[in-house]
Formats: sequence, structure tokens, C-alpha cells
Amino acid sequence: MNHTTNNDAMVEKPGYKFVVLGLVFLHYTLNYMDRQIIAILSVPIQNELHLSDMQLGLLGGFAFALFYSTFAIPIALLADRSSRKRIMAVAIAVWSGFTALCGVATNFWQLFVFRLGVGIGEAGGVAPSYSLLSDYFPPNQRGRALAVISSGIPIGSALGLVLGGVVAEYYGWRMAFISVGLFGVLVAPMIWLVIREPVRGRYDNIGKPEAPQKIMDTFRCVVACPSFWLLSLGMGTGAMVLYGFGFWLPAFFQRSHDLSLQDTALLFGALVLIGGLLGNFLGGWFGDKLGSHKPQYYAYVPSIAFVVGLPLLIGALWVDNLPLAFFLFIFPQACGVIASSPVGVAVQNLGSPATRTTFIACYLFVVNLLGLGLGAVVLGALSDLLAERFVEDSLRYSLLVCAALLYPLAAIFYALAGRRLPRDWYGGKPDSLADGKK
Repeated sequence: MNHTTNNDAMVEKPGYKFVVLGLVFLHYTLNYMDRQIIAILSVPIQNELHLSDMQLGLLGGFAFALFYSTFAIPIALLADRSSRKRIMAVAIAVWSGFTALCGVATNFWQLFVFRLGVGIGEAGGVAPSYSLLSDYFPPNQRGRALAVISSGIPIGSALGLVLGGVVAEYYGWRMAFISVGLFGVLVAPMIWLVIREPVRGRYDNIGKPEAPQKIMDTFRCVVACPSFWLLSLGMGTGAMVLYGFGFWLPAFFQRSHDLSLQDTALLFGALVLIGGLLGNFLGGWFGDKLGSHKPQYYAYVPSIAFVVGLPLLIGALWVDNLPLAFFLFIFPQACGVIASSPVGVAVQNLGSPATRTTFIACYLFVVNLLGLGLGAVVLGALSDLLAERFVEDSLRYSLLVCAALLYPLAAIFYALAGRRLPRDWYGGKPDSLADGKK
């Protein structure tokens, strides 16, 4: 009884939610460090283990996404019924441990299995984090709160690229995996011991029961929601570009612009950081500013971004001038993450507080199956097909073809989702929640 009272007292402290936000941000950052580090290490791994572009694509996407997408849903069902912070702590320990094991792999299949393990661990990271923060921040602050943790995408990716590249340059690619993985293992106890579990739905006074629904009832709600599918497909096609390009652009810079491993790590790390932070700021700010009164703008913001970003991305891939290419890549890189916070807010508000984690997990299942599972593989396979004709520039043309197809498709899905969102919003439009304060 005293434990419950002390827990509630800690949760209610005005500044404590920012401690939680900081720890969730660290959790999210390490998630993307471990996910992205293989991109900068792809060339030395390929040279030592004698892998094709297709095999590299499987390691960078499918090997991770297979179990990441599959395990996320049962873990989310568990998180809707038990401690989210404990699941997050175990998750970071598992994915970090398998990241360290990648450093001892001696062939393709060993590395493939260890990347599967990273995917299993990371399946318990994102959905519980989103759900947890929704019980620490009221609706009119959630877009910005999610934008803060979503900034872990570019920061974690940039750190993975820069640290991975620098460590690999001096100590080899194996030590890069081991050092990053062991650091994450040390963070797991902090998540377990410091974060407190808040009451679910504490800011959502919409007169709905907070008890967990039956599993099949929850899935029926997800499957029957048009906005869920349109948002998921929009984010999924956009994620094919984000993750596919995130894996292959380091190799593109080395092949088409003749950069060294370390120079590539610094250049691409800077690109990911600048573009990603810009995208998170724009997505979080516009999402809260416009979407908190008109829900359709949670989808319209990324739709407009993809329309604007397409010609810039094509130009960045086409030019041979490296500084100009870097400048042109910045906004397309922002497009990859601009949807993270507004779409994350929208998906959570398609279901009740008791089903929030499962809605997010099902959304991430579709997104990661498309983005992580297919992005790097499709780009790698297309590069192999074009290699005979374009040689070292085959990757450039592979990236151009995918950009020209996927950017317009993502924009269309988001635009259709925007038209539907006001009808699917749980408990009414978000302006009924925007002033909810505790």
C-alpha cells in the first residue's frame, strides 16, 4: 500500500515527467544506434564476409524486421496488461546483448541470427514508450513529447554512424558492435529502477472504461479502422525510403563520391542529425499546432512534406557535387521522420487508453514489415540487377527509381488518411481533449 502511495506521489511531481521523458529518449536513442550501426559497417562487413548487395540488404532490413515486427504485437498486448517500464528495461538488455554478439559473427548466417535477436529485443521498445508517455503528458503536449523521443531517431542514427565508423576505422567493425552493445546493457537497470508506472488514461477523461479489452475485440477495432490502415501504409511506404536509404546511402557516398569510411560516417552522420532534428521539430510543432484542433492535419503535414521533398531528393541523387548533394538531402532526410510524432499521436487516438499500446504495435508491424523488411532488400536487389549496366552507379539508379515511386505513394496514403481521421478519432475530435490538464 505504501509502495503504491509513494509511486503515485512520484508520478505527480511536476518535474518528474521530464525525468521519464529523458530516460525514454535515451532508450529510443540507443534503439536507433543499434539499428543503424550496421549501415556504416556494411562495406567492411561485405569485404570480410564476401557478401552480395542482396545479402547486405537482408542483414540491414529483413533479418531485423522479421522478428521485430512479429514480436511487437504480443509484447504490446502484454504491455497493455502489465508494467511497461519493465518490458522496456528487458527489451534494451536483449537488443544490446545481441548487438554485442554481432561483433563475434564469422559468417552470414551467424550475423543473420544475431540481427534477428536485435529485432526481438527492439520489439519491446517503441510501443510501450509511446503508451507510457501518453500517461505522463496531456493531449495538447503529446505531439511535442513524442517529437522529443523521436529526435532519438536522428541522434541515435547519427551516433551509430559516427561512432561505428570511427571505432571501425581504428579498431575494426567487430569492436564497433561490441562497444555499442555493452553500453546499452548498462542502461537497462536505470529504466527498471527509475521510471514509475502511471495510471493508464489519467489525462483522457472521455468516459470510457479503462479495463483491458479482450484480445480479439482489440484486434477487431484495429482491423475495422480505415485511418489505421491509411496511416500505416503511408508511414510504411515512407519508411521504405527512410530505412532503405538509411542503410544504403553510406555505401552510395563511398561508391559514387569516393569517400573513405570515416569521411562517410561524419558526412552521413551530420546529414541524419540535421535532417532528422529538423523533421522532428517540424512534425511535432505543426502536429500540435494544427492537429490538436483539426485531426486531419496529423496526416496532411507529412503528405505535404513528401510532395515538397521528392524533387529535392531526385536532385540530391543526380548531382555529382558533394556539398550541393548534402544540402539537397537535408529536407528529404527530414521527410523520413517528420511523420513520426503527428502520426504516432493520431494512431494512439484511434483506440481507447486500454488498447493504445496494441494499436501502436499493429501500426509498427505494418510500417516495419514494409520499411525495415523490404526497404533495404528491394534497393539491394535492384542495385544487383542494374550492376551490369551501371557498374558502381547501379546503387544511384536503384535509389532514384525507389524515390520516384514511393514518395508520391506515401503522400497519397497520408492525404486519404487526413480525409478519414475526423470520423475515426476515439471519443471525438482532439479539440475535445486539447485542454485536458491534470
